[in-house]
Amino acid sequence: MADKEYFAHSTAVIDEPCTIGKGTKIWHFSHVMKGAVIGEVCSLGQNVYVGTKVKIGRNCKIQNNVSLYDCVELEDDVFCGPSMVFTNVINPRSHVSRKDEYKATLVKRGASIGANATIVCGSTVGRYAFVGAGAVVTKDVPDYALVVGVPARIAGWMSKTGVKLSFDANGVAECPDTGEVYKKVAPDKVVAAND
Repeated sequence: MADKEYFAHSTAVIDEPCTIGKGTKIWHFSHVMKGAVIGEVCSLGQNVYVGTKVKIGRNCKIQNNVSLYDCVELEDDVFCGPSMVFTNVINPRSHVSRKDEYKATLVKRGASIGANATIVCGSTVGRYAFVGAGAVVTKDVPDYALVVGVPARIAGWMSKTGVKLSFDANGVAECPDTGEVYKKVAPDKVVAAND
């Protein structure tokens, strides 16, 4: 429609009422359900599904074939790689309705989720964390963590710009892109100097 401040391809289905921010682009064969909230300047690739109880922050990039089912929330600047998966029920059965048992999933600011990764419901992916391609996240991921494998485990730490950090003997690392300093304060916790 001419009065919309976002772009939706002619094959996309937008069920009103929903909220879609200015400058957002919704591409081929995507479906946004009634009640969904999508922030400004987001990009939803081909064949993306956004459920009724989904919140998407500003400047999120959701690649082709991703389904965001009810109770998934993405904060600002989140990247979801092609064909990655969110779940919302722990023990689904076709013959048992469990819509009242949905578990919330939160992906915090700046996190990236690689292609074909799976985020099991009830998990939180921390700020600027990086979930490797094909990983299966079954528990919370700390801020800045790089997790890989099945089940996902910490394999390193990432800067805000997505560069793998190398820590010195004092547990200090500097991002080569920005010069920002990071400190390992526990085996499973890293903080940025300006956090």
